[in-house]
Amino acid sequence: MARTVIQKIIQNYEIIGYPRLVRLNPNVPWKTRGNGALCIRVGKTSGGIKRKIGVINGKEVFCSSTSNAGLDKSQQRHLATIVKETVETQARIDDTNTNPGYVLLAERPDEELYWKAVTTIVPLDEVQSLLQKHDAIFEGYKNCRGLIGATAAICWEPGERTFELITYRPQQRWGLKRVVDAVSVQHLDADCPSTFDNYDVRNHHNRIVPNSPCPILYGIRGDDPESLMTASMLVKSEPIDSWMMFETNQGTDNHLQNNSINQIKPFESVIIQGTVVENPFTIQGGHVLFRIQDNTGTIHCAAYEPTKEFRSIVRGLSGGDLVDVYGGVREHPLTINLEKICIKKLSTVTEKIENPVCPKCGKHMKSKGSNQGYKCIKCGTTSSQPRLQQKTRSIKPGFYEVPICARRHLSKPLKRMTQHSTIAATGTSDTL
Repeated sequence: MARTVIQKIIQNYEIIGYPRLVRLNPNVPWKTRGNGALCIRVGKTSGGIKRKIGVINGKEVFCSSTSNAGLDKSQQRHLATIVKETVETQARIDDTNTNPGYVLLAERPDEELYWKAVTTIVPLDEVQSLLQKHDAIFEGYKNCRGLIGATAAICWEPGERTFELITYRPQQRWGLKRVVDAVSVQHLDADCPSTFDNYDVRNHHNRIVPNSPCPILYGIRGDDPESLMTASMLVKSEPIDSWMMFETNQGTDNHLQNNSINQIKPFESVIIQGTVVENPFTIQGGHVLFRIQDNTGTIHCAAYEPTKEFRSIVRGLSGGDLVDVYGGVREHPLTINLEKICIKKLSTVTEKIENPVCPKCGKHMKSKGSNQGYKCIKCGTTSSQPRLQQKTRSIKPGFYEVPICARRHLSKPLKRMTQHSTIAATGTSDTL
C-alpha cells in the first residue's frame, strides 16, 4: 500500500526523508500480524540534498532532506483523497482482524503518544481527541483502531533506528509461491554484516520472506541503507517489480520498560532483574517455565516451544541465579514470555558423588532412608551430609536470545547490541 501511495504522490509532491515503517506494542490482543503502521512525510522543495529510496516501474524515487514549504488546505485534501482511494481499494477491509485508518497532520504531535502505543494499550478516544485538537484529516474503518497506529507512527521521532528494504512482486505473481534462493540469503550476514535477522540456519527459516500472500517478495533489515541495497543485489529471486527503503524502529527494543515485579501489567513488555526461585520445569507441549523474584514479588517466566533451542539455555538455570529477563507479559496467568535473557551471576550448585566415609572405620556409611542421614553399620557413627562436589554448569553468564525464527520485529538482536555500541562510539550520524 505504501508503494502505491508513494507512486501517486510523487507526481506532484516531494517525499521528505525516508518513508517510515513503525512497529507498535506487540502484545496488544487485537493487533494485526506485525502491528505496524506507515508514515510518509510530504512537502514541497526546490532543491537540496536528495537520496535514492526506491524504484517504482523502472523509475528511481528520491527523498529530500528538508521541505521548503508546507502544503495548503487544498493540497492536504488532495493527498487525503489519494490515501483514501488506496486504502479502500488495497486494504483487506473484509478481513476480521483488519481495521485500517489514515491520518494527515500538518504538524507532528508530541512523541509521548508513540511511546504509549509501543509500550502500553492506548484508548481510541484519546487518539481521536488528539486528532481533533490538531485539526487533522482522518478516517477510521470498522472499529477505527487503525487510527491509533497511524497517529503513533507520525509521532515517532527516530532516535535509534534501523532500515528495511522491501521488494514487491509483479501483480501477476501475487498469491503464487515465492521464489527466493535460501543459500543466497544465508550469505547475507557475512557479505553485509550490518544486516540482521536474515536466515535461521538451524531451523531452516528464511526470515526475509513473508508467509502471507501479499505483494511483498522479501524485506531485508539492517543499520545502513547502502548496505541494504547491496544485500538486495546479492539475493537471487524471481523478478522484482519495485523496491522501497523504509526507516524503522525494528530491532530497537523500544517496546521494553525496566520494571519491578509489582509494577508489571498485562500486554506490556518488560525488563526485570530477579533471582531464580527454583530449577526450571517443562510442561506439556515442550514449554519451559521458571519463577524469579525481586524485593517486590514473584512471577513466572516462560520459554515456549517456538523458541526452540533457546529452551536449552533456560533449562540450564538453577535456583539462586541472578538474571535479567526481557519479554512480553501474558495476562492469564501473569507470565513473562521470554525474548532474551541476561544471566548476571550463576549460583554454586553442588551434587552428591558418594555416601560419607566413616571417620573411624574408613568405610562408606549406609543411608538410613530418605532425608534421614547416614550411619556406619560397623560402629554406629552417623552423618547428615553425603560427599558433595561443585557441579559444572551448562551455561555461562551473558546474553542469550530466542532464534531468528521466533524473533519479534521490535526485539533487538544481540548482533545489533554489539554493533550499535561500536557505531555509537564512533559518532556515526546521518542527516536524512
